[in-house]
Amino acid sequence: MKFLSKRKYKLTTLLMTLIVASLLFTTLILLFASYQSEKISLTNTYLSLNSSKSEKLSRSVNSLFKSMRISLQETSTFLEKNPDLTDEEIQEQLELLRKNSQYFNSLSWIDETGLVRDISPITVGLKGEQITGITKMIVDAKMAMLTAPYKAPSGRMIVLMSEPFYDSKGNYRGIIGGSIYLHEQNVLNEILGNDIIDENGSYYYVVGPNGELIFHPDAERIGDTIIGNTIVSKLAQRKSGMESVINTKGVPMFAAYNYIPEIGWGVVQQTPISYIDGLLKKHIQNLLLTMLFPFIILLVVSLSFAKKLTKPFIDLADVVNQLGTNEQIQPPVFKSHWNREADLLTKSLIFAIDAVESNNNILQEEAMTDALTGLPNRKKLNKVMASLVNDKRLFSLVVMDIDRFKSINDTYGHQDGDEVLKFLTKTIQSKIRKNDCFFRFGGEEFILLLPDTNSAEAYELIEKIRNTIANTISPVGKPITISLGISEFPTHSDSLADLFLFADKALYQSKENGRNQTTIWVHE
Repeated sequence: MKFLSKRKYKLTTLLMTLIVASLLFTTLILLFASYQSEKISLTNTYLSLNSSKSEKLSRSVNSLFKSMRISLQETSTFLEKNPDLTDEEIQEQLELLRKNSQYFNSLSWIDETGLVRDISPITVGLKGEQITGITKMIVDAKMAMLTAPYKAPSGRMIVLMSEPFYDSKGNYRGIIGGSIYLHEQNVLNEILGNDIIDENGSYYYVVGPNGELIFHPDAERIGDTIIGNTIVSKLAQRKSGMESVINTKGVPMFAAYNYIPEIGWGVVQQTPISYIDGLLKKHIQNLLLTMLFPFIILLVVSLSFAKKLTKPFIDLADVVNQLGTNEQIQPPVFKSHWNREADLLTKSLIFAIDAVESNNNILQEEAMTDALTGLPNRKKLNKVMASLVNDKRLFSLVVMDIDRFKSINDTYGHQDGDEVLKFLTKTIQSKIRKNDCFFRFGGEEFILLLPDTNSAEAYELIEKIRNTIANTISPVGKPITISLGISEFPTHSDSLADLFLFADKALYQSKENGRNQTTIWVHE
């Protein structure tokens, strides 16, 4: 089964990444929440401010036009009660009213035929002229009116407020008209013209019943009709309120609007949303600057804490990783840790490693030990020989074999054969030296390694062992014999394979010479 190779990440990296991500997301959430809260607050604040200002302006304009209407009504009543006044006296009365009230740029008496009988100031130059157009329509209407902006015969853009004039007998004598010049100084402009555009871009404008601009910061637009503006449409429906809107130039605005019941006009106060966005941007920048230092401190502390927290787990992981190698496992040095899990894991791992090492030693010993005789087996032999070769130590290799062992198994059975093998093992172990190594190579074949012993010395020792075995009763009731072959390292060869081959050939030479013999390998 093949396992897909996947990239692995360190616990420290994962934990640090999690901490950084958590801090960043928390900061982003806080910034977003603060942004939304500040946005709602600023929106409500500026809508409320605009509403307050538009309401204040609408009340002022409403009060002004009430006073203007009363002024015209009083003049009309005065003329009605004084029918004997001459045109010159009426002219003087109009002059006096205009100068004292300063409500109107001009005051006029236009009779029922459309003739301008008197006008103040006289410099307007229309006295004695016959009017036409909108002004004539107002005269013919015989009722109090307030016009939309229009261009008067004088060429000025005006708004005309009129009051019908009757004599004492009830005969209609025309109108008393007060003109407001929209592009010139007057009381209305004094009320509306202060602080036309604020530093934040806020401004207000005044519209008539049909959307005609009565007042606007851009004087050239006065008299234009606004089309498609939802706020102007709501003012036409006599509504007041506040909302966000896109003006006729496509600029998003926070606007408040108030209807003026006395004259049917509307006041709109608005602030560019871009200004609010600028305040929000500045707010976020200030917030970021305020949070930057604490954020860095918290990040450094968190990363340091994460590194300290993960270190014992990383050390444990490195130790566990050694379990899969052939290297000697270095168990961690136990130190009491403030983290309960790390403390418990360290203790558990130390116990586990000790148990594994103990079991490994037992298993290795069992793997290199012959179960029947208790002798080291071929694996142990290879390990010891390799060590001797690496150290370049002189040693003799003795290969031995029980003569006619097959006949012993066939005659007495395998169980007695096993007893013979045990007998041989104990006998030889009792005769060899402390540093000599005895191995079972397989079946009835055994190996002796004699360190620091040349072949001649080995021969003398082996002959004593062979004679002892040949003259000792074995478990089958009679002596057994063995044949042996000797090779020497490095005199005969420095190759282990050749060394085994030469000793084996010497063994066969003993067999061919009649068995129960020891032969030293001799180069042919």
